[in-house]
Amino acid sequence: MRLRGILVSLTVFITNCLMAQNPTKETDTTHIKNLPDVTVIGRNSKSDYQQMPEIVGTNIYAGKKNVLIVLDNVQGNVVTNNMRQVLAKVPGIHIWESDPSGIQIGIAARGLSPNRSWEFNVRQNGYDIAADPFGYPEAYYNPQLQAVQRIEIVRGQGSLQYGPQFGGLVNYILRNGSEINKPIEFETQQTIGSNGLFNSFNAIGGKKGKIHYYAFFDHRNGDGWRQNSQYYTNAAYGTVTYNFTDKFSLTAEVMRSHIRSQQPGGLTDAQIKQDAQQSFRSRNWFDITWTTPALVVNYQINEKTRWNTKLFGTIGDRNSVGFLQSITTKDSINATTLTYNNRVVNLDQYRNYGLESRIITDYYLGKMKNTLSGGIRLYTGTTTRQADGKGTTGTRYDVIISGSYPRDITFESKNLAAFAENIFRITDKFLLIPGIRYEWLEGSSSGRNGYTSGGAEIILQNIIRSRSFLLAGLGTEYHITKSTEIYGNISQAYRPIQFANLQAPPTTDVVDPDLKDAKGYNIDLGYRGKVKYFLQFDVSGFYLQYNNRVGTITPTGATYRLITNVGASTSKGFEGYVEFNPIRAFTKSQHTDVIFFASYGYTDAKYSGNHKDANTKGKKVENAPANIFRGGITAGYKGFLLTAQVSSVGETFSDANNTVAASSNGNTGLIPSYTVTDLTATYKFSKGLNLKAGINNLFDERYFTRRAGGYPGPGALPADGRNFFISIGAKL
Repeated sequence: MRLRGILVSLTVFITNCLMAQNPTKETDTTHIKNLPDVTVIGRNSKSDYQQMPEIVGTNIYAGKKNVLIVLDNVQGNVVTNNMRQVLAKVPGIHIWESDPSGIQIGIAARGLSPNRSWEFNVRQNGYDIAADPFGYPEAYYNPQLQAVQRIEIVRGQGSLQYGPQFGGLVNYILRNGSEINKPIEFETQQTIGSNGLFNSFNAIGGKKGKIHYYAFFDHRNGDGWRQNSQYYTNAAYGTVTYNFTDKFSLTAEVMRSHIRSQQPGGLTDAQIKQDAQQSFRSRNWFDITWTTPALVVNYQINEKTRWNTKLFGTIGDRNSVGFLQSITTKDSINATTLTYNNRVVNLDQYRNYGLESRIITDYYLGKMKNTLSGGIRLYTGTTTRQADGKGTTGTRYDVIISGSYPRDITFESKNLAAFAENIFRITDKFLLIPGIRYEWLEGSSSGRNGYTSGGAEIILQNIIRSRSFLLAGLGTEYHITKSTEIYGNISQAYRPIQFANLQAPPTTDVVDPDLKDAKGYNIDLGYRGKVKYFLQFDVSGFYLQYNNRVGTITPTGATYRLITNVGASTSKGFEGYVEFNPIRAFTKSQHTDVIFFASYGYTDAKYSGNHKDANTKGKKVENAPANIFRGGITAGYKGFLLTAQVSSVGETFSDANNTVAASSNGNTGLIPSYTVTDLTATYKFSKGLNLKAGINNLFDERYFTRRAGGYPGPGALPADGRNFFISIGAKL
């Protein structure tokens, strides 16, 4: 009841206090790109790359570095979530390609870590889906891309509307059948490919009176390119919308995903050169069950004001079992026991619940119409971690243990946030977009962190971190023409203390009592737009300051490790994208298309400061390649399209010490540069029947993008060699 009262009071207050316009005014010459339903963009455009409108729903995108990827138009392998193809036109995106099943997506930009995309605020349909967006922001679950209609990516100033992290926002918008205007429609897409790949996507939806519904089921399985890398995934989703009136609707939706994959483990550099497909770990397994229910209310209060509220949850289970020693230690049958050694079992449970309520309204200052967006967020999350259990000596997946878990820990996080952002239209061409965000965060941990050699419990250090702060930002746009603009923004960002930093074993590690959240800021300045129907572009420079980076050091003369703020890093560089269609530019052909596209990101990421006991200043940031280029050509005639794409990524270090020579276990060392070529073809027989096929890694390049010190390695993790897929789909 108190929560409902807060929401009602917020709605009334903002509506009454901020709609200071003259209702009799009808003249408005301001150019406004106000698109309440972005689905229109996805359905009517032939391009997979679009700039977001200034306003979508209750969100403001003006002045921000943003992109919309329309999955229906992507010429790439969406079946196995191949992000180098899906995000080929988004400059500067660094991708870890260490999971051939496409289950674990790892992306980053501007010198940040791609580890399960944890530097981005990862969302589905506008709400959180990560393990815990504050204490443990790893995205173990990512939706199957065949079920995704579009992907929204916002960098820089997006942190004000969504909270963490430095990377910005990645929002997967699922298919909901919003374009269906008949009682029932059925869709299917069936795919087979190399290494036993099979995928079946089936969906049904319709509209009857005030009710709209949509549901899909997706199954995928395969053996994987490497040995010991079989997997399967099952995902089911359902959504029902009831339109009480033309202005008020209630949507209920739920996604249920179950994933199980065999982890082939890492290799040394020498083993990769010998045979990158080999594996020396046959007993390692990963199992994820993820459920994301949500209730969504949309209310068009009047012509100028819209309100949206989401009540959501994340109910996740992450289980792993395996032999996790260095790759230089063989996982072999013990000569004494005539069995394998016991495996290690780790279990996580995530139980998170939240509410976000947003309102947007137009109002006048003089003759200019301006727009204000504001909202609140309430969140609570609990993570239960049971780790280092003594597992079985078996080879298949099981999480049976002997005795108790040495580590049995509960982490809790709470969050209250409020934001406001405003578009001030100074003239028809010039916009200023200031914004602020207030955050209150609390993180705590309790439980057992192990046993002493005498069998006594080691109780976790009693650590609670509670803090509040204000973030601010300013964006701007200046429209050179109706379709081109200069944009820029500066915005503060933050990354809260992680659960791992509250989990220090008191016998070896000490948490700095003055440990601080990482804070900093993003700056963007760029020029973007379209020239008629044949050219679109976005070129910009960026500057990212990342202060108070958290790490572990051994103080001079100490016998313990200190978890503390080790220093700062600075990333600066260039991000550019261009797409050109010479057929549209120089001819009037309606049936032929030739599209050239290229995206390039240059990143100079270095440590700009360090702790007195660390020596990282001036060294390059790990997992931050200086050059990332992706480009290609798409040629088509009537219903046929063929795309050739090249991805070239420069070398990068795998650790902050900038170690060049590979270690004997493959955990550290330089990650070499690589170039990969992909081919994809599509033929649409009719509006409801299509055929797709593709060859990934056409020239069978041997490369790796990641070195792991622990799970799912340890060691270097090879990417896939050459493989193919073929798919047929129909809509009835």
